[in-house]
Amino acid sequence: MMRQYELVERVQRYKSDVNEALLNKAYVYAMQKHGHQKRASGDPYFSHPLEVAAILTDMHMDEATIATALLHDTIEDTTATRAEIDELFGPEMGKLVEGLTKLKKLDLVSKKAEQAENLRKLLLAISEDVRVLLVKLADRLHNMRTLDHMPEAKRLRIAEETMDIYAPLAGRMGMQGMREELEDIAFRYVNPEAYRTVTERLAEIFQRNKGVLAEIEKSLSALFEKYTIHATVTSRQKKAWSVFRKMEAKALSFEQLSDIFGFRVVVDTVEDCYRALGAIHTTWSMVPGRFKDYISTPKQNDYRSIHTTIVGPSRQRVELQIRTHEMNKIAEYGVAAHSVYKDFGSKEGNGKTNGVAPTISKDTNAYAWLRRTIEQLSEGDNPEDFLENTKLELFQDQVFCFTPKGMLIALPRGATPIDFAYAVHTDVGDSCVGAKVNGRIMPLMTELKNGDEVEIIRSKAQVPPAAWESVVVTGKARSAIRRATKNAIRKQYSGLGTRILERAFERGGKRFSKESLKPVLHRLARKDIEDVLTAVGRGEIASSDVLKAVFPDYKDERVTVAPKQQREEGWSRIRNAAGMLFQIPGRSRRDKTKRPEDSAVPIRGVRGDLPVRFAPEGAVPGDRIVGIMQPGSGITVYPIQSPSLTAFDDQPERWIDVRWDIDENNKERFPARVSVTAINAPGSLADIAQVVASNDANIHTLSMIRTAPDFTEMLLDLEVWDLKHLNRLLSQLKENSSVSDAKRVNG
Repeated sequence: MMRQYELVERVQRYKSDVNEALLNKAYVYAMQKHGHQKRASGDPYFSHPLEVAAILTDMHMDEATIATALLHDTIEDTTATRAEIDELFGPEMGKLVEGLTKLKKLDLVSKKAEQAENLRKLLLAISEDVRVLLVKLADRLHNMRTLDHMPEAKRLRIAEETMDIYAPLAGRMGMQGMREELEDIAFRYVNPEAYRTVTERLAEIFQRNKGVLAEIEKSLSALFEKYTIHATVTSRQKKAWSVFRKMEAKALSFEQLSDIFGFRVVVDTVEDCYRALGAIHTTWSMVPGRFKDYISTPKQNDYRSIHTTIVGPSRQRVELQIRTHEMNKIAEYGVAAHSVYKDFGSKEGNGKTNGVAPTISKDTNAYAWLRRTIEQLSEGDNPEDFLENTKLELFQDQVFCFTPKGMLIALPRGATPIDFAYAVHTDVGDSCVGAKVNGRIMPLMTELKNGDEVEIIRSKAQVPPAAWESVVVTGKARSAIRRATKNAIRKQYSGLGTRILERAFERGGKRFSKESLKPVLHRLARKDIEDVLTAVGRGEIASSDVLKAVFPDYKDERVTVAPKQQREEGWSRIRNAAGMLFQIPGRSRRDKTKRPEDSAVPIRGVRGDLPVRFAPEGAVPGDRIVGIMQPGSGITVYPIQSPSLTAFDDQPERWIDVRWDIDENNKERFPARVSVTAINAPGSLADIAQVVASNDANIHTLSMIRTAPDFTEMLLDLEVWDLKHLNRLLSQLKENSSVSDAKRVNG
């Protein structure tokens, strides 16, 4: 186990003015707190934070970050408290250590939800101080290096979590070296057979190609010397996980892979990068479509380099990366390479030692991406959604697109114009109805490519369809669509609740206003007026309960009539007064008096602005209808003659007054179910379909109920304009020679 002086010496190698007092104090405190605790391997527990600190010294981190590594498990696993850390090391250090502490005593229903809440807490801490991320990744790396000592089930869970979250998080923050090692170790446990096979094959290929690699390296070095370019050329081999992922994604064999080996060219200046590229391309042929300039257009994690593939000296494909020394440092260490040291003071009078702590430049693309992502993902999603959307944001192999004004938008591969619209702004995504890609109108499902110019066509009347959620690939778009869908549904239920309350208050001789609900919110156990209206629309609160809450002295003195009797009286009125609109008086009381049409909730159709659906047998304009409140689902509309209504005879509070409200300028078809008995002969079904089509109706579904030697009974769910349209269709079906009988189900 590393001694105190050895840790100090490691830091002194790259930072001569090391704050020894801070490191020694953190070392002693952590060792005392962890005491005789043991790891699964049997080693003293303190060896773990010490190894985490050592990993950070390899990244040349400052002593404050290394001290945080020594302390990172004290609050979570020992008797140490945040207040004690603040007292001994200052609030700055206390905040860092707390950011690395998992949430305790989580009352959550699933392990996934617990994982999500801990991740949310970690990301929020990282967004305030990225040193939390550096310590967390070093912590995870050491845990992965010692994973063999854990039980098998736990090994697999930790490896999968590393592959899903921590490795891509390291990549998104530009820490490619850290990412590759995390992926390599996780791959070994997630898919041991594939790991073994790929690793063995890579070793064989490397042995076979050592001579070729040396020859190419020598040729490139000679070329740069000829052009007086000071460059370092090194060969590299792709990692096992990277090779396996590409083989799996593109269904390739080892023999088909052309980029297992690559060469890195490191030069002094940006100008030298382009001089080296020119020398290479004028000497060897470039492979079309394999050139990317990440210097002029850096990745979101600040990665900068030129990528090109050539047909090299041995007439085989050679992949090259050209970058400066500074770019190479950033490619390896990411945000850690942007450390800016800031003096927080030396020893204070009370003995606290704050030392020197780095901040990460807030101007870096990687850090800006992190803050934006957390802002987007912290907008009220449930834990499982947050975890899913975070993973979507982390796995991004990018394409770069442009707005018509030249603004660059970085998106993951597979992104659509919908993702593009939400990347510009949430309002743009919510109002998106179409898109032009490179000047041509294209489907919203089009997969965008590098360099595409995308123009979004908008409409204020647009509400994003829920189906978009399964199409988009960015977490921001998915979260925004889910929120917009929820808000649209809430708005529907709120509108329905408003109409129900207006009519309930009117029947009670009272005047309804939303403001009248404010004083009684506590009695209805709702936090705001919209919640009350939505709850009434969903059937969670009875309108009579709201009426009594607003007017405690109100008494309903109307005569109660049972629903069955009411329907019988209704039919009597229909027979005696042709064309009169029948309505069921609403909610818990009913009377025999005739009601004005305006006291019923208007029903326009399933595509209207209310959460309405129709009974299985359907209902069409011209039918006398009744609404049944379905808690959580809105209103189900039944024709008054439906036998299904008997099931609700003992639930009078669920009956709602409804009436048709047909928009003559925007007509729509309505559902109706019919039973057809047809002759069992070839062509009968075609005859029936022809009658339906010639009458401007539509068959939604069709099923065979019973088939006999001579006849077949069919059940057709049709879509028709109104009752007259349906009756005309039934008459023509009966007249058809292939049809024995046709009738409306429950008609």
